[in-house]
Amino acid sequence: MPKITESVYFIPGLDEMMPDSHTYVIGNPSSKDLSLIDPGLLGKGEYKLDSIRKMGIDPEDIQRIIMTHTHFDHIGALSEIQKKIPKAELWIHRLEGDFLEQGDERAVYGMDMFQQVCQMQYRIKPGTFTFKVHRKLEGGEMLKVGDTAWEVVHIPGHSTGSIGLYHPAEKILIPGDVLYADHAIGRFDLFGANGEELKQSLKRLSQRKVEILLPGHNQIVKNLPEGYTLETLKQWEPYLG
Repeated sequence: MPKITESVYFIPGLDEMMPDSHTYVIGNPSSKDLSLIDPGLLGKGEYKLDSIRKMGIDPEDIQRIIMTHTHFDHIGALSEIQKKIPKAELWIHRLEGDFLEQGDERAVYGMDMFQQVCQMQYRIKPGTFTFKVHRKLEGGEMLKVGDTAWEVVHIPGHSTGSIGLYHPAEKILIPGDVLYADHAIGRFDLFGANGEELKQSLKRLSQRKVEILLPGHNQIVKNLPEGYTLETLKQWEPYLG
């Protein structure tokens, strides 16, 4: 189901030994002003671009890459995408954009042990995840891109700079790894994560009417039950502090 609506396209993550995040393309293709959300795991860049081409979309029409957050399974393929689309700008929340520009990779790996595993398995050199950020988001912006409008919602807790993208006209939410299907939420034991902040972020999301949930992993959901986010929060609230 690659086409969600006329302006939202879905490329499923291709999990192997490590999870690969879903990638989304938002914007009306005729506008030639498209945005790619979350490139995914290292080595998956060509798969994501090839999937985009198969949907009849020219990757050259992608003007920007927007990160919901900068964990390895979401940002690993960023360099691969940038090499093929060098003009595409990088938009990230300021709190994680600062880390990327400084070459501080704690917001990428989340924990020291995972960093060591990734660097050994993929032969990654320290400093690989140092990037120029073209626009640092804060939350509260309304992004008018590709003849559509998306609200940026700062939803820390899984990571310090996690954002959700909310399309009020079609009631679509792209929450990264903060909220999943099956009443699951993102882990809150990594660098920059915080259970109390995650609780507040879920409350913030629950204030928006969502009919289509497009998370970073696992199932996507159309016809999301009313009150789903609040119900999920109630299940997890005892563990969030």
